[in-house]
Amino acid sequence: MVLNPQAEELNSVIQHSSEVVYNLLSRKGKAIYYPKKGILAQTADAKEKRINATIGAAVEDDGSPMRLKSVEKAISLNPLDVFPYAPSFGRDDLRAKWKELIAKKNPGLQGKTLSLPVVTHALTHALSMAAYLFIDEGDEIILPDLFWGNYTLLLANGYGAKLVTHNTFNENGFDVGAFREKVNEGEIGKKIIILNFPNNPTGYTPTVSEAQEIVSAIQEAAQRGNSMVVFIDDAYFGLVYESGIEQESLFSSLADVHENVLAVKIDGATKEDYVWGFRVGFMTFGIKRGSPDMYAALESKAAGAVRGSISNASNLSQSLLFSAYQSDSYESEKREKYELLKSRYEAAKKELAEHSEYAEYFTALPFNSGYFMCVRLQKGLDAEKVRQVLLQKYDTGVISLGTIIRVAFSAVAKGSISELYENMYLACKDISSNLKKAI
Repeated sequence: MVLNPQAEELNSVIQHSSEVVYNLLSRKGKAIYYPKKGILAQTADAKEKRINATIGAAVEDDGSPMRLKSVEKAISLNPLDVFPYAPSFGRDDLRAKWKELIAKKNPGLQGKTLSLPVVTHALTHALSMAAYLFIDEGDEIILPDLFWGNYTLLLANGYGAKLVTHNTFNENGFDVGAFREKVNEGEIGKKIIILNFPNNPTGYTPTVSEAQEIVSAIQEAAQRGNSMVVFIDDAYFGLVYESGIEQESLFSSLADVHENVLAVKIDGATKEDYVWGFRVGFMTFGIKRGSPDMYAALESKAAGAVRGSISNASNLSQSLLFSAYQSDSYESEKREKYELLKSRYEAAKKELAEHSEYAEYFTALPFNSGYFMCVRLQKGLDAEKVRQVLLQKYDTGVISLGTIIRVAFSAVAKGSISELYENMYLACKDISSNLKKAI
């Protein structure tokens, strides 16, 4: 493949700083670049000129963004923060603010060098862009056997990756042994890992000791000579409801755990700030002894991938979020919503603990955080059949996953939590009774 000189320039910067990171790049990752020449460069040259006929947007006669009054009247922000394109890297002010917020939420990052976050069209797009940069067809991706179903569309269907799973739970906690074995098995070479905590679908975050063991397993694999890229899907970051559970993102430890480990933090405002429809996510890089030049080159490649897919994320959404982050009430508002979700979590825990009869038909998998929890059905029960009975007879909706039912307690009022589980119990009882009659 003949590469564009701008891609070769970025590759040279990355390779000079870290041969490992250069080799982790996919073929597409090596070929991508953010075009600083051509139309974008010529547009930048003309930015402050009195007559500017470069940008592919329309302006009013006074030079302000052209807009419809019917749209403008619904938005109180400055038109300049709403209607023009945002940069493919994302708004500079928001990128700097999000990096500041990451450091505030994760004190373990103090003193560590990171890239500036690149803005994406929420986390799904960030995962796709990470795959663009680091996954070639046929690459294996290590993840737990209980994982977000969209990984299949994104990574297997989208990029031809092979999803290789390990056991998620060992009794009442994360199966660190299975993870360690999977990460260290096979030949020495490139390893790709996804860590998603709080986990979707299970709502589980590792304990502090489990988190340390996960990091230790990755470090061990790196010390053996493996080159590793770890995608850290932090979609539900911050929603931990129990003591003794890891409060920080594993990015805090993995961002400088070893020169052979590139950590890619994939996060965003979607769930952290309850703005699902805004579609604003971020991708941040960290590696031990990562240089500013290398990070800048990775940011350029990420921005090039963004430009080549969606051009840029919504300017309006980015501006609204930046405005919220400047608000004096932002922290107290977040705390209020956290407490509401925690109360629903506690109601679910209480309901399951007080009704031992539920165990006749289902048992809860470990959960301590996030939006979700799962129950595993007893033998003979099919989750899809239970779901259908819940819909048709009990006016209740859940997600069926084979022998597992996923419950989004985040979406259920605290006063309805008890009824939700009782309905699940009754639906299982109905099906079990019918099975016995059939026999």
